[in-house]
Amino acid sequence: MRSTSAPEGTGAVRLFTQRFSSTRLGARLARHLALHQLERWDHPHGTAVSDAAALLVAELAANAVTHGRVPGRDFELRLLLACGTLRVEVTDARDERRPPPPGHLPEPKPHAERGRGLHLVEALADRWEVLDRVPVGKTVAAELDLPR
Repeated sequence: MRSTSAPEGTGAVRLFTQRFSSTRLGARLARHLALHQLERWDHPHGTAVSDAAALLVAELAANAVTHGRVPGRDFELRLLLACGTLRVEVTDARDERRPPPPGHLPEPKPHAERGRGLHLVEALADRWEVLDRVPVGKTVAAELDLPR
């Protein structure tokens, strides 16, 4: 686990990075550790920022283990807090199964049990994007603008 921080009031950049097994347990642990890290960064459990970030991490990690899993490869969670923005990035090793870009998500069928996760991401995040990962894989990133 890597966590870095600069002193408050200095335009602090805070970073948390951790790899997790591409399993449901790994996705659950990613959410748990993200909440713990946000608590350390003065965004306690139950606040709007913490709750939104928890859902973003949960959805992106679930997608990584469901759609981005490559046997024997982990996924990575990265939280970046800087300039009034929290950025959540989840990277997996599978680049051929990319989600549609923001604004182009297909509507799920009315009674479908799946297919709504990125709609939640789109609703919660102020911005989100899908990026290539070099040499292989992809990163799905979502940003929350923090209240002043």
